[in-house]
Amino acid sequence: MASLLDKFVPRTEFESYEDFNENLEINVPEDFNFAYDIVDVYAREHPDKVALSWCDDNEDKVFTFKDLKILSDKAANFFQSLGVTKGEPVLLTLKSRYDFWYCMLALHKLKAIAVPATHMLKPEDIEYRISAANIKTVVTIREDGVPESYAEVEKTLGLNLNKVFVGNEDKEGWYDLRKEVEKASDNFERPVYEEDSVEDISVIFFSSGSTGQPKMIQHSFGYPLAHIVTSYYWHQVVEDGLHYTIADTGWGKALWGEIYGPWIAGSGIYIYDYERFHPFDVLSKALNHKITTLCCPPTMYRFFIKEDIDKLDFSSLKHVTTAGEPLNDEVYYKFKDLTGLSIRESFGQTETVATIANFPWIDIKLGSMGKPAPLFNIKLLNSEGKECDVGETGELVFDISDGYPLGLFKGYYNNQEKTDETIYGGYYHTGDSAWIDEDGYYWYKGRIDDVIKSSGYKIGPFEVESALLSHSAILDCAVTGIPHPIRGQIVKATIVLAEGYTPSDELTKDIQNHVKHVTAPYKYPRAIEYVDELPKTISGKIMRKKIRLDDAKKYNE
Repeated sequence: MASLLDKFVPRTEFESYEDFNENLEINVPEDFNFAYDIVDVYAREHPDKVALSWCDDNEDKVFTFKDLKILSDKAANFFQSLGVTKGEPVLLTLKSRYDFWYCMLALHKLKAIAVPATHMLKPEDIEYRISAANIKTVVTIREDGVPESYAEVEKTLGLNLNKVFVGNEDKEGWYDLRKEVEKASDNFERPVYEEDSVEDISVIFFSSGSTGQPKMIQHSFGYPLAHIVTSYYWHQVVEDGLHYTIADTGWGKALWGEIYGPWIAGSGIYIYDYERFHPFDVLSKALNHKITTLCCPPTMYRFFIKEDIDKLDFSSLKHVTTAGEPLNDEVYYKFKDLTGLSIRESFGQTETVATIANFPWIDIKLGSMGKPAPLFNIKLLNSEGKECDVGETGELVFDISDGYPLGLFKGYYNNQEKTDETIYGGYYHTGDSAWIDEDGYYWYKGRIDDVIKSSGYKIGPFEVESALLSHSAILDCAVTGIPHPIRGQIVKATIVLAEGYTPSDELTKDIQNHVKHVTAPYKYPRAIEYVDELPKTISGKIMRKKIRLDDAKKYNE
């Protein structure tokens, strides 16, 4: 059953990375709208094609593209009845309920702006988002006290929000989404707007910063097409297969692998709406559903290899990928030994699609992000603003002097000042540091603020973390710098121990000696703290800034 890929990519197959890098083209129609031009086309041409295989701990559901067209048309009529219009932000805190997907499509059909967010927001977080984005309509899960938090914020701000939940119950002041969608008409005509452009904003994500108020990252209606690179050329999704990206819908990674790219390339998606992440159960259920491609953070792979996954049937799984944090060698080799599959890394941000990746034509160099995607002109700049030499660490930037690339965000919503701090001088500045080797592979060092400067050495946290994670006692860890009167900073490791290990002076010394033997001795952690868990964002990224701030308070007391 044909995908829609060749409608937008004149040539889809390439003989080498160089061929791919030089010749990939993505055609972007001026009026492109993912809901109409992908989902509705499949619904018309291949109505029984599976779009979404969804499950939770109690039920399984399969949605075809025809199902999603009908549901999204009904939802569009419902949202329209609430007064939702073109360009209006609508906040979605739907976890991984299947309703998220038809709500996204409905908002695209109205040319409204979808604002996905985590259901774990506190009232003060919700208040900021509603005020910053001028939210009038919210759609949420019923559980975990989320509706109550919205009601509290509504009262605090003196607003009268359109409040919608997935609840299967009557609650004063709330609309029950599924009941309203069920009774809405499935006859929805595509609106005609006097001003209608593919550059209009379709999605806003709040960045998952550990301090300060999050920024609002905005993407255009052309953004889904850039995820052809993410899904077809990095994930290597399979025609009529099932792709599984393990990510809450409040995380930008959900749009990387849970909607746009897989569907354009002809793959369905698999979603498990679990209450708690139990590694063996999550992987086992996915494999029982015959997923064909998988993407999840390195942390999850670390958890997987600690389980008895050699008992599972991996025969349906063809390709596996990871992003969010660098993958350490130990996890790569162990997972490959258990499954026969090589994990391919990528680099990107909520502001982008997959921008540097281990694409299928290149040999994997463990620890490397890979090579740049064709959409972007990526460079490394040193502190003087000059291009770095081979082996020299610098900031990753996107050269936009010859045009703004497809897949790069459209600035920060309602915040020109913050946009100007990031996009200037003909570059988008990522705030991430890396170096490039003689073969053109990029190697991640860390956020610029995360680099540790000790006794004249510059130490990236990930190289130390990789060494630490090769020790059998360590399940998870974060490396930061703490002040030192002589060295300026010293390396500190915050460590979560694996089951069966307890903190001790002997273990600390053993870990330190282990790092000295695995990597350059000057990088070893002179300070070690044992914790039950690390502070992480909803996306699973370690909040090193939070650790640094907590340490600053300790050392200043």
